[in-house]
Amino acid sequence: DLALSSRPVDSEMVLSRVPRGTLIFSEEVQPFGPSAPLRSFTSQPSAADRRLEKVFYDRDLKAIHAVYQLYGEGVPVSRIQKVFSLGMLGLGRQRRLVPTRWSITAVDSILSERLVEKVRGFETIDEYRVYHFRHLYNTFAVLMIPDCWSFEWAEAWYPGTAWNPGREREIISDCESYWGRKTYPEIGGCYYACRLAVAERLVGERKQATAIALREIHPGFLLPLGVWFVREGVREALRREPRKFETLERALTYLSSLLEVPLQEWLGSCGLLRRVREQRKLGEFL
Repeated sequence: DLALSSRPVDSEMVLSRVPRGTLIFSEEVQPFGPSAPLRSFTSQPSAADRRLEKVFYDRDLKAIHAVYQLYGEGVPVSRIQKVFSLGMLGLGRQRRLVPTRWSITAVDSILSERLVEKVRGFETIDEYRVYHFRHLYNTFAVLMIPDCWSFEWAEAWYPGTAWNPGREREIISDCESYWGRKTYPEIGGCYYACRLAVAERLVGERKQATAIALREIHPGFLLPLGVWFVREGVREALRREPRKFETLERALTYLSSLLEVPLQEWLGSCGLLRRVREQRKLGEFL
């Protein structure tokens, strides 16, 4: 009932002792605080969200199609991930509880794959674009190139941040071509979170592009907040008005001005970005 509710539910819980323990932080999920054994729990009934209720009681609807349906009806991705995790979607006897981090990545992957299928059928954008957003010691930048769909996500972690205890910057990246990918990205679930945000923007415009998204994580960002932070950060960047350019080099020059990591470092670690800069097209010789 709590997961299906259309609004916040009044609830009360009684614990057997004072909560204690350490805070738990992870790059995959939201932070968890101190805990204690539960003695009792009560909640007041609330009206169910009919969109969620419909797929919950439809035990002949596959989980993947339930995810598509809920997203198409405007249910937030975070709520879809919650009911997916609770085993509330899918064929009757095949329903299972799913670990939170798996459910988040599964929903991001399912939805972004469907949206990318749509993107491949659109005309390409007409110019080079650069979007960016800064928040909580993070810089998000997205370069869109007038070409067929391909995608790259890269992160530069500075020393002293959550995932880099060393003394040197660490850059990790992963990418896909027009036809997508068959293996799980080494960079993790944040890849699909970013791909979803980018695909949403392109579908909204009914356009296609090569998209390269970069993230710098600076000292001061000490606590990993989960892949939702990537999804929402890239979404916010793409909501903003982009700078538009006629040439790739001008776009790269502007992109470099937004980032602290030198362009050559990004080129050394980002295969798609490197190929895009080095390749020459037939139109250049006509």
